[in-house]
Amino acid sequence: MTKTQAVVIGGGATGAGILRDLAMRGVKAVLIERRDLANGTSSRFHGLLHSGGRYAVKDPESAAECVAENAVLRRIARQCVEDTEGLFVRLPEDDAAFETEWLAACRALGLPAAPLPPAEALRLEPGLTPRLAAAYRVPDAAIDGFRLCWQNVASAVRHGGELRTYTEVVAIERAGGRVAGVVVRDAVSGATSTIACDLVINAAGSWVGEVAALAGAAVDVEPDRGTLIAFNHRFAGRVVNRLRPPADGDIFVPHGSVVIFGTTSAAADNPDDTAPRGEEVNALLRLGEPLFPDLPRYRILRAFAGTRPLYTGGHGAAGRAASRTFAVLDHSREGVHGLISVVGGKLTTYRLMAEKTVDLACGKLGIAVPCRTAAEPLAAGPAPGLLAAARKYFPAGGAELAAARLGDAFGAVVGRLGDDPANAALICECERVTLGEIKEVAACATTHGLGDIRRRTRLGMGTCQGAYCGFRGVAAVCAAGLADKPAAGLLGDFLEERWAGVRPVLWGTQLREQELLRGIYGASLNIDGAMNDEQL
Repeated sequence: MTKTQAVVIGGGATGAGILRDLAMRGVKAVLIERRDLANGTSSRFHGLLHSGGRYAVKDPESAAECVAENAVLRRIARQCVEDTEGLFVRLPEDDAAFETEWLAACRALGLPAAPLPPAEALRLEPGLTPRLAAAYRVPDAAIDGFRLCWQNVASAVRHGGELRTYTEVVAIERAGGRVAGVVVRDAVSGATSTIACDLVINAAGSWVGEVAALAGAAVDVEPDRGTLIAFNHRFAGRVVNRLRPPADGDIFVPHGSVVIFGTTSAAADNPDDTAPRGEEVNALLRLGEPLFPDLPRYRILRAFAGTRPLYTGGHGAAGRAASRTFAVLDHSREGVHGLISVVGGKLTTYRLMAEKTVDLACGKLGIAVPCRTAAEPLAAGPAPGLLAAARKYFPAGGAELAAARLGDAFGAVVGRLGDDPANAALICECERVTLGEIKEVAACATTHGLGDIRRRTRLGMGTCQGAYCGFRGVAAVCAAGLADKPAAGLLGDFLEERWAGVRPVLWGTQLREQELLRGIYGASLNIDGAMNDEQL
């Protein structure tokens, strides 16, 4: 049995932010995640750093939180943020009265919404429909959920925090009405163990109700399903929102070389209901075409879905009607002392959610240390000398990309490149991922497959969707002696995950490319037979 002060359950942005805040206040804490970091909602969203404009009219409390936290994250998480700015655009068929109401709400929030002549909006974003009736500039941006979670955890570890991935909480132990610890199961070995603690903080997102039930508590949470589309090229350079009450298919977010479009809102059967469906993709395309007329002709990379943990608070609101603000719940009111749950919110407000949660936790622990997470950056930028050295090995612009996605590990990767220039070989050409990066991430104790490497490096997330870099990545991991399962199993898992997002969009260019991938792996490499034989 091990002992700590606080156990945090859930490895999304909120859980990672809570671990960082606890560690920075001197609380001994461990974060438990049943899979890899950012495996749930924090990676299955459009990647929008909200300005607050989307919720200004219907949900001003959530909008005000977004206004404040947008500015904070630009300061502390600049390596995770791409400052694209955003546009809100109204079409002739959209309600002009809502535009007036929206402008008044933005002024009340202190949210800058600068009017932009439609002709200027079309000059900035030529893919937009020429039917624009009105346009406004707002401080929206794009944010990388994978990177954000890992950089929060890296900061927490520097302050003494601990991370355990692929570890599932199977029971919460109580003694005399108070939480005494958690029983966890290692997903790799199957072994169980107990972590004794004074507090359990439930930050499990859409699964928060299931975790609370382990201690005999309840949380009013409704998982709400949202489907999104990733396009192959960046046809919008700015976030584009349709100026109307929030609805399906009205946000376009540029990320690197792609655009993510969505989202939908529908009650989920369960928190794991994340398989995208072809009919949802077709519905989104119809909804987005009025803004971008050429949308049906753009090549789609993949579709994906996630579930939002909407907090109903017993009021019965669901879907678009539910507030996007958050709640911190002290379960001592139910007789379960030492259990705190945090639910709802947006990724944009994760840090604020963590601060309020840790304020409550520290009060229970008798710790009077103020929060510093809004002032201290998640990661220091690379030293100029290190960046200059890295440019000798990376392709054009690749050093800056690697520094942003690797954070604290960037120096170690540059060291690998200096020790052996062969480590500069490109494993993933689409995302410019080097062999040195693959080796560095594969060597981490938290890495158990190519999917884990993908979430840290973006391996396989570009145009080919793993067609070429999948077998290169497996070969690199196995050659370095870093694989914990047979090569065929590593490759099969990776391809299966990529297939899940490609399957709903099998038409046109994507269908032709999938046939190429099938020829490479099914015919040339006999992947199905190799998986049966557990060898390549």
